[in-house]
Amino acid sequence: MGNLYVALIHYPVTNRQGDIIASAVTNLDLHDIARTACTYGAKAFHVVTPLTDQTRLVETIVAHWTKGGGGRRNPKRREALSLIRIETSLAEVLAHIGAREGERPAVIATSARHRPNSMGFGPLREMIHRGSRPCLLLFGTAWGLSEALVATADYVLEPVNGPADYNHLSVRSAAAIVLDRLMGRR
Repeated sequence: MGNLYVALIHYPVTNRQGDIIASAVTNLDLHDIARTACTYGAKAFHVVTPLTDQTRLVETIVAHWTKGGGGRRNPKRREALSLIRIETSLAEVLAHIGAREGERPAVIATSARHRPNSMGFGPLREMIHRGSRPCLLLFGTAWGLSEALVATADYVLEPVNGPADYNHLSVRSAAAIVLDRLMGRR
């Protein structure tokens, strides 16, 4: 099935002016990306925020669905939200995966913009399915991952493109499309 991890980055990301910010966590992103990650066999879904109030929010939501009444009423949701790991930085995510896997994962940044030397879905799909090294997909919130963060990635995935010139998907929609293209049955 592959050796795939997913991270939703809330810092460092950019706002529409290009400033580096920490974005707010949204309940819908947590639920929808966790369900998608679970459907496509990701080993974990890391939510990255350095903000303590946002960390508490994620902990409260996850606890409701994994330990509380939500999980008792909806075991499928409990299973999906059990994939969520809360981290304060990408370095923490890398340390967690490294400890679990015994090696640093290949880090793949996603972006809605075309970038030189971006990796296509086919080659990344093959790399994941070979399973020789764990892979970590980074999804950015707000207006995307900071340029400095993208520069640290081992690879940048080509953007999701439709037939129209418009290209500003919600992160949960982009994550679903990307995971289907990489992990979906063909």
